[in-house]
Amino acid sequence: MNPQLQAVTDELNAAETRLHELAATTAPLSWSRRPEPARWSVAECVAHLNLTSAASLPRLREALAGAVPDSRGPMRYRRDPMGWLLWRTMGPPVRMRLKTTAPFIPRAAGDPDELVAEFDRWQAELVGCVREADGLPLGRIWIRSPFNHRVRYNLYSAFTILSRHQHRHLWQAERAAAAL
Repeated sequence: MNPQLQAVTDELNAAETRLHELAATTAPLSWSRRPEPARWSVAECVAHLNLTSAASLPRLREALAGAVPDSRGPMRYRRDPMGWLLWRTMGPPVRMRLKTTAPFIPRAAGDPDELVAEFDRWQAELVGCVREADGLPLGRIWIRSPFNHRVRYNLYSAFTILSRHQHRHLWQAERAAAAL
């Protein structure tokens, strides 16, 4: 696998491990409690990540379905300017708070075990998409953001934004758990 895609896979796996560690150390009753009225609970952070994966995966699959392998051999992937900007603003620690759009605001958080199991299912599919993308010209395959249809970025950017977004909200969830 391309080393850059392996790094994305490693980040996705690290996010899954991070969530499992959080689940093991946070009491189930604490998952739904907000540290402050304007802050999300642990469960809301995880539910938001599940909503994001559910909206992103069809776009990723569609982009991959129409892609043709690059015959020029190994390549170095680059984020496009919009993808780089979004990737840069996503990472923890959070320096800039961003409001999400209505479809990605969790309405009901659910049982911690169910949220983690759902996250694991989505994560397996995301990792599968990254593996499927190996050898494709990801810098020339474009997708639209599930958060804003006017924003688009290349597929490599999409993969790196998703993994960084996960770590952003897991950081937020860890802080919520620690505050309780």
